[in-house]
Amino acid sequence: MRFAWLRKKSGDSVPAKLRASHPLNLAYLVYNAVYWVPIILTFARVIDYRTGFVAFFAVILVRSAANLARNNIIRPELAEAFPLRS
Repeated sequence: MRFAWLRKKSGDSVPAKLRASHPLNLAYLVYNAVYWVPIILTFARVIDYRTGFVAFFAVILVRSAANLARNNIIRPELAEAFPLRS
């Protein structure tokens, strides 16, 4: 929301570029798919609940660190192109 608000207030009439052919699209897909892997493997009983919990906790920690870096460390101009956005 913050980035949309900043773009709206900037007065720049150029819309954001669509990044459908961005070279990091595979990173976006993997980043979002890895989130579901521990849940699916646990419910399918491929791994036990304890291992699934630990794996999911590790995924959540990585996603939290990526979101903190995107929201608090990276400049807003670079954050729009950050490959690990959720």
